[in-house]
Amino acid sequence: MNPAENYILNQKEPLQSIMLFVRQIILETLPNVEEKYKWKIPFYYANVKGVCYLNILKNTNYVDLCFIKGFKLSNKQGVLKATRNRKMVKSIEYHSLESVDVNVLKEILLEAGNLNF
Repeated sequence: MNPAENYILNQKEPLQSIMLFVRQIILETLPNVEEKYKWKIPFYYANVKGVCYLNILKNTNYVDLCFIKGFKLSNKQGVLKATRNRKMVKSIEYHSLESVDVNVLKEILLEAGNLNF
């Protein structure tokens, strides 16, 4: 088992299920993406450049899917947020499995993945 997967499997429910589901969508949508374990969280790279990462911020109860070049994304879906005074990174907060809109997520992942090509 790789360290990124191990990190996810060590999370409490429902965060573990959310992370596993989002991870699956990332890996299916961006088949050339490489999953790494950096800064003690799962990161996803395309062409050696970071696309996104999964995080659970301290004292929160949601999964934060962060897009490293989020400021370059169109956000036409209106779901990307700049939180914690981050200027470049934009994220989506997932509080439950039901809150994951697969079509919206795939659209954003494809746009983010294309920034690295």
